[in-house]
Amino acid sequence: MTTEPIVAARQRLAERVRTVPPSGIRKFFDVIATMPDVISLGVGEPDFDTPSQIVDAGVASLRRGRTHYTSNYGTLELRNALSAHLERIYGITYDPVGEMVITVGASEAVAIALGATIDPGDEVLLHEPSYVSYVPGIIFNGGVPVMLSTGPDDGWQLKPEQLEAAITPRTKAIFLGYPCNPTGAVLDAATQGAIADIARRHDLLVVSDEIYDRLTYGGHRHVPMSTLPGMRERTILMGGFSKAYAMTGWRIGYVCAPKDLLEGMLKIHQYDIMSAPTTAQDAAIVALETGEPDVARMVAEYDRRRVMFVEGLNRLGLPTVEPKGAFYTFPKISGTGLTSEQFSERLLFEGKVAVIPGGAFGPSGEGHVRATLATSYEDLAEALVRIERFVASLG
Repeated sequence: MTTEPIVAARQRLAERVRTVPPSGIRKFFDVIATMPDVISLGVGEPDFDTPSQIVDAGVASLRRGRTHYTSNYGTLELRNALSAHLERIYGITYDPVGEMVITVGASEAVAIALGATIDPGDEVLLHEPSYVSYVPGIIFNGGVPVMLSTGPDDGWQLKPEQLEAAITPRTKAIFLGYPCNPTGAVLDAATQGAIADIARRHDLLVVSDEIYDRLTYGGHRHVPMSTLPGMRERTILMGGFSKAYAMTGWRIGYVCAPKDLLEGMLKIHQYDIMSAPTTAQDAAIVALETGEPDVARMVAEYDRRRVMFVEGLNRLGLPTVEPKGAFYTFPKISGTGLTSEQFSERLLFEGKVAVIPGGAFGPSGEGHVRATLATSYEDLAEALVRIERFVASLG
């Protein structure tokens, strides 16, 4: 004798999780790992090792028995060093005691910033193409991402008039990721000032991921959103050590904000994480205190690669806007007649070069691919040879 189930089968996963597709980046990484002789221009991390004195500081931390929890905020020593660093570089002051939390990479900073500020139904205005985790982060917190397209004609910058036109009574925040992954775009002073003016007039929060702040080129100097008039009290500044100091595996980042916002983020951080890794925090202090020559060395090498590779892509008939930040190029490949997914797959299997389809970063990225500069000059030069051969084979 059988009995009918008392209740219908329930979905085991939350709807907000089911509706978010897997990262378009991971798919290609999984394939690349199985293929020999591939030049990977897909990875978004420095190809440099962490500078030796930073590694030594981490080893020394372990040997001193620094293997226990720290304050939820992070060590006061690191917060003091970070506060001094931001004031020295950008002239912005944050109280180490109540306006900073050390996080597990900038990724956690993004998560707790959104988690502490977004209520269900709140709209968050976001430029695209942009990093793949931003939209899911908004959705996972019940927010509604409002995607604002950017394009090469404007240097992939968010247009202020487009931003203002998208504001509704449900708009809570503007999310910015500049310098931009994947386009390498930066905000010029006029555009950044106009965005700040809109945020002030409409009383909007600005959630600003500035993880690539130290990686700028062509005379551009990064200006944090919180340094603009009237913006400190409404900006959540996020950053980290992964990109500038080649410390991706150390998983160390930070978030800075006015005390009332910071306390909300700390609640999520202390329940989800407790504290960032102690060893990584100790190493990060040494990065701030001694790492400037290393940052300058790595930026100079990225710049050397940038000039050569962008020139090469344009020569091959793959128009590429000059990236002035981060370490990515975003060439247009629609002239080949292929979609970004088709181009990336065929280039991988036929040309043995890995890039990421631009569509993975938002609708405006379709017709482009992301290629990183975070590989050696020699590999980039060889990649251009292989790309030229592949494009020629398309007829």
